[in-house]
Amino acid sequence: MITAEQLHEKLKHVTIGGTSCQYPIEKCEELAPLINRVHELKKEKNAVILVHSYVSPEIVYGIADYTGDSYALSKNAMEADADVIVFVAVKFMGDTAKILNPQKDVLIPAGLNGCSLADSITGDDVAKLKAQHPDYTFVCYINTTAEVKAHCDVCVTSGNVYDIVEKLPTNKIFFLPDKLMGLNIIEEMDRRNVKKDIKLWHGTCYVHEDYNPEMIDYLRLTNPGIEVLAHPECSPGVLNHSDFVGSTSQLLNYMETAKAESFLMLTECGLSSRLQVEMPNVKFVGSCSMCKYMKANTLEDILRVLESPEEKDYIRIDENVRQKAMNCIEKMFEYAEK
Repeated sequence: MITAEQLHEKLKHVTIGGTSCQYPIEKCEELAPLINRVHELKKEKNAVILVHSYVSPEIVYGIADYTGDSYALSKNAMEADADVIVFVAVKFMGDTAKILNPQKDVLIPAGLNGCSLADSITGDDVAKLKAQHPDYTFVCYINTTAEVKAHCDVCVTSGNVYDIVEKLPTNKIFFLPDKLMGLNIIEEMDRRNVKKDIKLWHGTCYVHEDYNPEMIDYLRLTNPGIEVLAHPECSPGVLNHSDFVGSTSQLLNYMETAKAESFLMLTECGLSSRLQVEMPNVKFVGSCSMCKYMKANTLEDILRVLESPEEKDYIRIDENVRQKAMNCIEKMFEYAEK
């Protein structure tokens, strides 16, 4: 059981995210009973709750059994001794959890079910591209649906993409769906003096594509000494203006030893909210860049899918598709360990 006072004490330092991510005692009095009811239902249903770092702080710190990025959470799902997985994120992440855990029920509570990046391409799109480019190896970002993974040769994460692309035995690569990450791969291969012919799809994350080098220059000017951290879904210009680039988990790990007094975090602002809780003395500059899909997850919806889930809440994947998508993910494990 958590009290309103305990929740307020935990979240009182969160300021990034506007009024939706501020936690006066009055708001905590409304949230605490919902949090406690979720914990009761978890025990009743033998459920585990996986929470992406980008969702709201009351979910991250109120009910999560595991918190992290999509790749780490899917591995947590495999480790969990639970009958039900509630994946508090976006649908493609639930797909990955279901691919790895076919025997478990996987539920997605988000009221707004989508992702600008994952929704930019379908399995049929990939099939057509493969017919047009039969001599290319198709590499997909983990931020894709099961149907897309089923048509691709190998999957990558934002943390291992450069090393895997370098290790691939072919020089002809079609990377999808993230155009900006693809441009960063091309630049990184040039830096490593690795010759690859890389074609790209046109998808982007609407949150990360909004950042630009001019904004970084202005914030450096008005906040002397800030350190700029960026996610590889940002443009090459942004990455070239940053002090450190990494996946969500890598950004969190970097912050554990960072020495600067203030930071500009160029990714969805849920990560900054986490850091404000865990590192209350650190200053974050800049405004909140909020993902409407991640923030569509609410305690009320999580309660609903635990109490009386509807068919639309379940992740369903055809077994043939799941097996092919699993092969794509297993190839990632194989190359990551080389």
